[in-house]
Amino acid sequence: MAKITASEVNKLRQHTGAGMMDCKKALTEAEGDFEAAVDILRKKGQKVAAKRADREASEGCVLAATNDDQSYGAIVSLNCETDFVAKNESFVALTQSILDAAVAHQIENKEALLSTKLDELTVEEKLTEQTGVIGEKLEIGGFETLQAPFVASYIHAGNKLASLVGLSSRAPEAGHNVAMQAAAMNPVALNREGVPQETIDRELELGKEQARQDGKPENLLEKIAEGRLNKFFKENTLVEQEYIRDSKLTVSKYLQSEDKGLELVGFKRVGLGV
Repeated sequence: MAKITASEVNKLRQHTGAGMMDCKKALTEAEGDFEAAVDILRKKGQKVAAKRADREASEGCVLAATNDDQSYGAIVSLNCETDFVAKNESFVALTQSILDAAVAHQIENKEALLSTKLDELTVEEKLTEQTGVIGEKLEIGGFETLQAPFVASYIHAGNKLASLVGLSSRAPEAGHNVAMQAAAMNPVALNREGVPQETIDRELELGKEQARQDGKPENLLEKIAEGRLNKFFKENTLVEQEYIRDSKLTVSKYLQSEDKGLELVGFKRVGLGV
């Protein structure tokens, strides 16, 4: 039987993130063969992942970032089962490494992200490996990207919520402020044109039913519902929302106050249960 040294165990631990005892067992089983031990640990991860496939991964870490010229931004939500794991430094670092890969390659969708390389493994393979290390189900719970002349990102304290906003030109402070607004106020769309028709139809029906219950005449229900729909647009579309730092302004008017031609062209938001 091959003699397993502490330095070999530590090397395997640094390479895979697995615990010391798991690394020692893998090296012992592989009779000191480093690559074989790595494969043993990965297979363990696959077995654990299969066992935990039906578990709910509702906790996690949500991070956002932009590329150097701030024309592209991404949000990654790496989900796990417990808040204890989500707050662990190595888990946050894993989330950050996935986000860094997404930004470096300007990944467009979740499928492409999962096939992106992290060192010698794909993101999908890395998550399987780390499932074996951590012992919890890991998955990409959310992935959003945004491209614009200028993209700003915001991560809410606690790493549970992040947002991106796209502006028509460079405006770092305004971008940060509106990204914070998008995170806090959870708009359903950029503007009223972006609100899904089914949402509009539902709000009109709710408005008419509420007016009917309030005893309003049938011939006025449509008009009343339209008025309530306008209120819905003002509360739920980002450009029309009341700016959280100055209630006298909408978000659109705030941007105009910063720069006459400054416009909001897009936003993305990802949160854990929010």
